[in-house]
Amino acid sequence: MMDIVEIQQLLPHRYPFLLVDRVVEVVPGQKLVAFKNVTMNEEFFNGHFPGHPVMPGVLILEALAQATAILAYKTENMDPKDMVTYLMGVDGARFRKPVVPGDRLQLNIEVIRHKGAIWKTKGTATVDGVKVAEGEFLATVVNKNKDTGGGGSTAEAS
Repeated sequence: MMDIVEIQQLLPHRYPFLLVDRVVEVVPGQKLVAFKNVTMNEEFFNGHFPGHPVMPGVLILEALAQATAILAYKTENMDPKDMVTYLMGVDGARFRKPVVPGDRLQLNIEVIRHKGAIWKTKGTATVDGVKVAEGEFLATVVNKNKDTGGGGSTAEAS
């Protein structure tokens, strides 16, 4: 449904931080299914861990957050030139099994609640049908050309 070129038109991330390779299903306002192909060429494997490559759990969560952002963009038909999705929180993150080179990480996003600019989703990552990670994500969509106020930093989810 969406290849890497279409994904790059929505998300501001680029290699090595773009963690969604393909979107295969979108039901606007409800769910999204995407994939991340995990290869030995990923830069994080140089240090995590030499001789025993394991995808960092935080990057699996980031892949799920990026998939959440794609769902928000596709649901609202937002212009990524003007809008950006920020990750506000992750609850209940659990890691069940290591993800290693050669795995195809399936990213499943389900909307729990969506009100205005706020999105709450449940993200589940699987490999070959086996759950490897999960969590609930809270994100907001904002106009990136306006002052967001405050001086703190916000982790980007889109």
